[in-house]
Amino acid sequence: MKNPLSGLLAIWISLVLLGLTKGNGAPVENKAAPVTKSWTLPRGGNALQGRVADAAPRKPRVKWDAVLDGPVIGDAAIADGTVYIGTVMGTFYAVNFETGKVRWKFETEDTIDAPPTVGLGRVFIGSSDCFFYCLDQKTGKELWKYEGADKFVGGGLLVRSPDNKEDWIVVNGYDGICRALRAKDGSEAWIYETAEQINGTPALVNGKTVVLGGCDALVHVVDVTNGKAVNEVQVDAEIIGTVATMGSMVYSANYGNQLVAVDIEKKKPKWIYEDKDFGFYAAPALNNELVFIGSRDKHLHAVNRESGKRAWRFKTGSRIDGGAIVFRDAVVFGSGDGRVYALKPSDGSEIWRIDLGEGIGSDLAFASGCIVVGGADGSLFCIEGQ
Repeated sequence: MKNPLSGLLAIWISLVLLGLTKGNGAPVENKAAPVTKSWTLPRGGNALQGRVADAAPRKPRVKWDAVLDGPVIGDAAIADGTVYIGTVMGTFYAVNFETGKVRWKFETEDTIDAPPTVGLGRVFIGSSDCFFYCLDQKTGKELWKYEGADKFVGGGLLVRSPDNKEDWIVVNGYDGICRALRAKDGSEAWIYETAEQINGTPALVNGKTVVLGGCDALVHVVDVTNGKAVNEVQVDAEIIGTVATMGSMVYSANYGNQLVAVDIEKKKPKWIYEDKDFGFYAAPALNNELVFIGSRDKHLHAVNRESGKRAWRFKTGSRIDGGAIVFRDAVVFGSGDGRVYALKPSDGSEIWRIDLGEGIGSDLAFASGCIVVGGADGSLFCIEGQ
C-alpha cells in the first residue's frame, strides 16, 4: 500500500521548489513590485500631493544611516540609484541609495532648506546664500547658478515651454519672485512678482497654471506659459510654505494656525480648518478623501477634503513639521520625538512606529520600497520593510 505521507511530502517539496512556500511551509506573501521607482520632484510630483500608489513598508528597519555634516530640514530626492539631500551647513550630498556611501558633495555658502529637483541629467537646488544652482547629476559639477535678491527655500518645478522647444525650472524666491528659468543656462523665461516673501515649492495644476502661496496672504494662480496672473485668492494670514493640489483645489497652511482649501477658479476659500493655537508648518498630503497635515500641537490631523471637518488626529511626542507620505494603505510621517509613524488613513489607528533616535523635521521621500528622511542631528536614514 502506498504511504500517504510520502505523497504529502512530495507535494510540499514541489511547492517549495516553485517558491510558493516559506521554509516552514507557510504560504509566501505575494509582494508586489514597487510602483514608485524614483522621487525626483518635491513632494513626489508636480501636484505636491505627497502620495504614492505603493503599499507602505511593513516591519520597518533601518537599512543604513549616513552621517552628514549637519541637520537636515529639506526633503531628499531619489533618482538613478542616488539620494540627493542638503544640510543646514550648506552642503549638498549625493549618496548611494543602496549603501549610504557619499558619491559626491557640493558646497554652498549658507543653509540649504530647499528640496532638490532631479531631471535632464541635472540636479537643481536652492540655498540661503541667494543662489539657485544647477549641478551635473553624476559628478556634482556646477553647470550654472542664478542669483536672487534673497534666499531660495522652495524646490523647483520642471515644465516644458509653450513651444515645446526648451525646459524650464520654475522656482519661488524669498525675495517675493516666482521665476521660470531655462534649464540649459539659468536665463529668465519669465518672472512673476508678489508683494512679500514666498517660502514653498510651486505646484502645477492641470498642466496650465502655477500655484503658490505667499507671505502676502494670497494664493497666486499664474499662467505657466507667460508668468501672467490668472487669479488670486485672499486668506487670513501669511502662507507658510508648500501647498498641495488636487484638480482645481489647493490646500495650504498659514500663520493664522489654519489649513485652508481654495478653488483656484473662485475668489474665496472653500473652507478653513482651525484647531487650538498651534501652527501648521508641515506641507499637506492628500488622498481622495482626506488632507493630512502635521501641527506643532504634536498631532497629525486628518481633515475631510470636501467639508473641512476633522476626521481624526493622532498624538506624537513632539511637533510635526515635516510633510507625510500617503501610501495606498497607510499615511507615514516623522515627528520631532525621533520616530517615524505609519497610521491607517481611514481612522488614524497606528500600524507601526520606528524610533530613529533623533528628531525629524523634514519631509519624507520614497522610492523602490524604501523611505528616506533626514534627522535633526545630521543623520540620513533609509528605512526598508522586512
